Amino acid sequence: MYAILDIETTGGKYNEEGITEIAIYRFDGERIVDQFCSLVNPERRIQPFVVNLTGINSEMLRNAPKFYEVAKRIIEITEDAVLVAHNAQFDNRILTTEFDRLGYNFDKDTLCTVELTKKLIPGLPSYSLGKLVRSLGIPLSDRHRAQGDAKATVTLFKMLLNKDASKEIIQKSVRKDPKRQLEPKLLDIIENAPTETGVYYMHREDGTVIYIGKSRNIKKRLVQHFTNDSKKSKKIQLEVTNVSYERTGNDLIAQLKESQEIKKIKPIYNRALRRTSFSYQLASYTDSDGYINLKVEKANASKEAIMTFSNYQQAKSTVYKITEEYQLCQKLTGLYKTDSGCFLYSIKECNGACLMEEETISYNDRVSRFIEKNSYENKHMLIIDKGREVDERSVILIENGEYKGFGYYNLNFQINNIEILKSIINTVNPDRDSRHLIQNYLRKNKVLDIVKLPEEAAI
Repeated sequence: MYAILDIETTGGKYNEEGITEIAIYRFDGERIVDQFCSLVNPERRIQPFVVNLTGINSEMLRNAPKFYEVAKRIIEITEDAVLVAHNAQFDNRILTTEFDRLGYNFDKDTLCTVELTKKLIPGLPSYSLGKLVRSLGIPLSDRHRAQGDAKATVTLFKMLLNKDASKEIIQKSVRKDPKRQLEPKLLDIIENAPTETGVYYMHREDGTVIYIGKSRNIKKRLVQHFTNDSKKSKKIQLEVTNVSYERTGNDLIAQLKESQEIKKIKPIYNRALRRTSFSYQLASYTDSDGYINLKVEKANASKEAIMTFSNYQQAKSTVYKITEEYQLCQKLTGLYKTDSGCFLYSIKECNGACLMEEETISYNDRVSRFIEKNSYENKHMLIIDKGREVDERSVILIENGEYKGFGYYNLNFQINNIEILKSIINTVNPDRDSRHLIQNYLRKNKVLDIVKLPEEAAI
């Protein structure tokens, strides 16, 4: 069974793209037996060149389902099927990334119709989908829209199946076990690796740690390391002799542990993560008219930040969501530069703070509620989530707005007992990166519980 698909995305930075449209045809080798097509609200900005290319804009997606709302249907229609796409590596990466954000391991074998066509029909002037189907006489409507491209890929794939009479090429093209090309030492390392969430440490023969990473599936991540052709990956493949692991139970603790230990150990192949992991922050100030304004600015350690962001695009996208959720003014959140009313005011979705028509006390109350919910300044709380075992939970301690450490406890323990907390927390030196990782994670993911502590309970 095959799941032939096409995905349209927002464009943007690698692994930060969002899906705007998806089409999947379940194909049994002869006919389509099921299909699913939908626009998707990516909850982020669409790059202008993508809007021009696909015709899909943010207004069209305002009421479209978000990815988590269509995820179950995607799992159902792709169950026990090989993913087929024109440039399958891209579509599979986008899907895998979206499911990773939901904490679900989406792992499928893939077939790429670009690769198959090059093998079965060599010598064509171009293998881009538009030019390829035109040269083969395959009808294609709605180019650069998921449903039209996916339907054309179904017809192309059916043609390729007919051309591959012996079925040898298609069988060989299914990447069921990328490990088969690896050296024996790397195969052994992968074989012994867990499929769980945690942090892994790559060692040279003398035990030196040369790389630290984290993953929701350590085994799968090592396969990616050891089959990657990048210059850094090839060096790692030559030098690594052993990999040790620490299970964390959830991705947030894995991120925190990875960040702290890279700074402490400074492995030779982790240069990028030694630096601060965010470059922008969201701050607030009160203007001369008495309104609280929000402002995205370059990260500044001397200023208190409400939120921090990895890049400017992420910051802007988040501020758009905040503006919508709290019914704020685009002018006062820095999204719309104008001397008059903002865009939302023109469509009657802003109460007029941009023109001083809304009372400051009313507007500032909503901004303050947002800041109170999202700023960790002076807060004492516990973040409770999954542990390493079924009967275990993890706990992260925030004290005075700073990350103090993490630990694990058995479900039979009372976690609000301060003496137990003192004994189980592995304390760390707080830094701004840790706060950034925690805030960023909580914006995108749900945890089991967040427990607020009274000030007298601070350790």
